[in-house]
Amino acid sequence: MKLTGTFLDEISHDIPHQNWGRAEWARDFAAMQAIGIDTVILIRSGHKQWMTYPSDVLHRREGCFIPPVDLVDMFLDLAEAHGMAFYFGTYDSGRYWHEGEFRKEVDLNKAVVDEVWARYGHKPAFKGWYLTQEVSRRVKGIIEIYAEMGRHCKALADLPVLISPWMDGIKAQASSATPGITPEEHAREWGEIMAGISGAVDIVAFQDGHVDFHELPTYLAINKELADRHGLRCWTNSETFDRDMPIKFLPIKWEKLLLKLQAAAQVGVEKAITFEFSHFMSPNSCYLQAVHLYRRYCEHFGIEKSES
Repeated sequence: MKLTGTFLDEISHDIPHQNWGRAEWARDFAAMQAIGIDTVILIRSGHKQWMTYPSDVLHRREGCFIPPVDLVDMFLDLAEAHGMAFYFGTYDSGRYWHEGEFRKEVDLNKAVVDEVWARYGHKPAFKGWYLTQEVSRRVKGIIEIYAEMGRHCKALADLPVLISPWMDGIKAQASSATPGITPEEHAREWGEIMAGISGAVDIVAFQDGHVDFHELPTYLAINKELADRHGLRCWTNSETFDRDMPIKFLPIKWEKLLLKLQAAAQVGVEKAITFEFSHFMSPNSCYLQAVHLYRRYCEHFGIEKSES
């Protein structure tokens, strides 16, 4: 199984910014295209007071800062030029839904997606929606957020709606001595969530880095079975950063990435996307290790390398 999609991380709280302009992003889109990436997903259009495009809604209602560059417009143009589908990631307030005020989160995001579709919906590369709120369990309000937002996006433009939750395994805990969620608990809670969002959300791509490697095949099989049962497409978000290191975050060891991709292939996952190519796997990355991961990946799959 090869990686055919990646998130675009431009509003992050735990990964350093690479300060790229259009020329650097154009080189990176070419490098993505060279290894077969056909889908790019904006991880979030805004987080707290930072945003990727000059949103009147977010500036007026949340006091967000107007960015110097419209990255949504740039990414849509670059995706079109490289034959890629672009999924728009919604806004994350960083507070309302965490504080139980999911109605504020939904209402704000409805206004954002209305604004975005009116502004960019004519762009040929605009092919999907990504609901950026990430959870691992059935927390209060999450079914309502996913279901209502998914229905609103699809009513505006009937494009695929994607979510990328995480599995509350041992690596998600504050201490490795603390057990995470069991496979049975994961299956029960996500069965309830998927039942509640079926028809509003089309694709689920679980992050694969929070459970231990020997447990991953079990969780992947559960995810696939649940998605099939509830009529969702099942992708995997195969993380290209390493959660086992004391430093957050560095490019993953190639052997670990290969193991995860093979496990996903064995259970019949449809598509592998990653968080995230540009920092952790790109020949253009600020991390020196990333280019070596790119080279090992290309060697394994017999891909001609494209390095700037």
